[in-house]
Amino acid sequence: MRIILGQDFLEIFPESKIGVVVAKNVQNSTEDNSKFEQLLNEAHEKAKLHLGESEFSKNKIVASWREAFKKFKTKKGNRSSIEALLKRVDNGRGVGSISPLVDIYNSISLEFGVPCGGEDIDKISGDMKLTLATGNEEFITLGSEKSEPPLENELIYKDEKGAICRCWNWREAVRTMLTNETKNAVFVIENWNGEDLENFELALITLKKRLEDYIGGDVQYEILDSNNTIVEFN
Repeated sequence: MRIILGQDFLEIFPESKIGVVVAKNVQNSTEDNSKFEQLLNEAHEKAKLHLGESEFSKNKIVASWREAFKKFKTKKGNRSSIEALLKRVDNGRGVGSISPLVDIYNSISLEFGVPCGGEDIDKISGDMKLTLATGNEEFITLGSEKSEPPLENELIYKDEKGAICRCWNWREAVRTMLTNETKNAVFVIENWNGEDLENFELALITLKKRLEDYIGGDVQYEILDSNNTIVEFN
């Protein structure tokens, strides 16, 4: 499988960097999720450091990703995944345990204040590409039974069968989502403006190590940008 940055995406976000982590031969189920609950609890506390005392919409991370979402076609009200997570922390609700892989990437997102998501490699058809939508890609999200295609020129991850994630990192398709049966997974961490790269790279390295420490398997990572637009994982 290849992960590809489309030229249309890079024309909008020329300074962007996409960290890609692939974990193979993993076990995404556990009889005791206490260590993952602890991981999330620790991440919640670290996430509070990102919020500060300013109005939520003026928070640095939230404001930055809202600016990014203005640069491509979106449905009104669609927000980045990191904003959704920080909003839960800000409201005192937090993020509950779902599965080892999801808990791990949510802990990274909360701790480092970056969008981070994961998909089941074995359910992706062909290459996964970050590109602008034509508007006719099939997309069915969790809790829905009908396709809700992206808007034309909406930024999406897609494969040969349709959209994998809409509005860059807003909402994923149920078709490729991580489940208890997932054995091979791909994760992405996103930086759109080339800022805070030290934090971005530390998040990527920590995700790799956390996957190795908590669930084992074969883990590798790459960084995609304008100088490295295609990466292939065997």
